[in-house]
Amino acid sequence: MAHYQVTLSYDGTAFAGYQRQANSRTVQAEVEAALKRLGWQGSSIPAAGRTDSGVHAAGQVIAFDLDWRHGTQSLLLALNSYLPEDIAARDASIARDDFHPRYDALWREYHYRLVLDARRDPLQDRYCWRVTEVDPAVLAICANAVIGERDFAAYGTPPRPGSSTIRSLMRSEWIQEGQRLDYYIRANAFLYHMVRRLVFLQVEAARGKFEPSAWLADISTGMKDHPGIAPARGLSLEKVMYVGETG
Repeated sequence: MAHYQVTLSYDGTAFAGYQRQANSRTVQAEVEAALKRLGWQGSSIPAAGRTDSGVHAAGQVIAFDLDWRHGTQSLLLALNSYLPEDIAARDASIARDDFHPRYDALWREYHYRLVLDARRDPLQDRYCWRVTEVDPAVLAICANAVIGERDFAAYGTPPRPGSSTIRSLMRSEWIQEGQRLDYYIRANAFLYHMVRRLVFLQVEAARGKFEPSAWLADISTGMKDHPGIAPARGLSLEKVMYVGETG
């Protein structure tokens, strides 16, 4: 019996999020069903992040115990043979016995995609938010303002009622390439809906819906007079970092 660390990639379009639910299709349920066919006998597979309904992942991390004697590459091949087409196991390694993908994470990085084009494009629209008339300079100002440690209670809810809403943001950056605007945000942890709320408000400011100075003056308010949240389809859990890894 060994404790494995596996990195997953998935298209979240047809999932009601990562976490198992009674009457909905979820990433966790699909992965557990595949592992059971390999002899897994556990009750639940923990993950680095509980991605929302419709949110994608390039670097979700899970962990599980399994009696497997054929090497990690063979495990990847076997697991992928039972996973649906919208989930793939990309990397596997043997972890220490007490490794936990959520509690041992040093930081998580999410990626949000914007496309500046009024024309629809079915080949990319399921992975981005299509917007027009945004000012990239305003996005840059807003993104830089949230770096650091602060209470983000106005932007989301904690995983457990009453737990801390203080988070430390290490990266918040927009990168433009042609009509693409990619937002990268890295933190020790995130609140529920926090990234999508931050993206929404930055886009609202960049559209001229309010002056960025109004948000910069008091970020703790969460601009409650501008309710809204960015679409899930543009968001992806990009990477999770642990001690001993680089990236």
